[in-house]
Amino acid sequence: MSLKNWLEAPASGISAPGRPRLNMVRGVVARVTTPLLPDDYLHLINPLWSARELRGQIIEVRKETADTATLVVKPGWGFDFGYRPGQYIGIGVLIDGRWHWRSYSLTSSPSWNAKLIEITVKAMPEGFLSSHIVNGVPSGTIVRLAAPQGDFALSEPPPSKVLFLTAGSGITPVMAMLRTLDHREEVPDVVHVHSAPTTDDVIFGAELAALHDKHPQFTSHLQLTRSSGKFDLDKLDELYPDWRERETWACGPVAMLDEIEHRWRAEGIVDRLHTERFEIGQAAPVGEGGTVKFAVAGRTVVADGATTLLQAGEGVGVQMPFGCRMGICQTCVVPLVEGHTRDLRSGDVHGPGERIQTCISAAAGDCVVDA
Repeated sequence: MSLKNWLEAPASGISAPGRPRLNMVRGVVARVTTPLLPDDYLHLINPLWSARELRGQIIEVRKETADTATLVVKPGWGFDFGYRPGQYIGIGVLIDGRWHWRSYSLTSSPSWNAKLIEITVKAMPEGFLSSHIVNGVPSGTIVRLAAPQGDFALSEPPPSKVLFLTAGSGITPVMAMLRTLDHREEVPDVVHVHSAPTTDDVIFGAELAALHDKHPQFTSHLQLTRSSGKFDLDKLDELYPDWRERETWACGPVAMLDEIEHRWRAEGIVDRLHTERFEIGQAAPVGEGGTVKFAVAGRTVVADGATTLLQAGEGVGVQMPFGCRMGICQTCVVPLVEGHTRDLRSGDVHGPGERIQTCISAAAGDCVVDA
């Protein structure tokens, strides 16, 4: 290992792309303060400074609808503002002494502000963290952040013709794309079909209307499902007959995306379709759980069959890599050394020697993971 790589290694998990000097400084800080944590010193100067993790501070909580709120976050040292519109970040919030993590789409444009980012969160009935964020997290809260990632992003340069199909909170990554095009004054021929139960449920409703009025080449089509039913894809031929020529980005409920993918595949234009799924289908039955040993960290925890290995590890202070926390990005993959685990999406059981995704795998009996 070269001297440069050795110096940077302690901070490699949060390295800033294209900023070698910053990465080396962070790594050096971590080296010289070992075995003490550099964060113990840096936090005294600025709570957003950390040599080992990305942090942020919530500076505003802004209501969008009755069950949706936008968090304006000031990221700390090392955050990469060169993210692509449509990407997501992980955010960790400390609640009752335990860190709770979830991934949310960035709704801000990378060109909007070099010091702030925004995420917009819809409270879900089964979503403990989303409900807390929308209804309870105060301004000033320090959060943990994961670096932006994801392939559901606006292409560069943007296509000459675009179709956005969204529903509910599926509008969030597309809003970042629309804001980016607007800020650049480079809005192409865009049709956006968005579905929501009522006008009060339309996230960013006023902003969509303003964009529609500002840019003649932008069409905002709102489908109010409570009064008009769901949007029928057959209407595309009538309303927007050139839809097959458009590069399409779609985000929304599983059933909606399944229908869109089926239609685009039947038309032979699936290569022009980009989808983002916030839900991963039906979960598998809960397994039996067991004792999980994290070999590298040297820690052990008893976990039930509904708790992911990632959550179980975080509960005992084991820091493992992660990204989307939904089984999509493959960032959390580690080897399974002993025992068996169960994929909570499919129910598949994995054994020793296989590589598993800790964010969607639970213990199926006692096991040892290389983490």
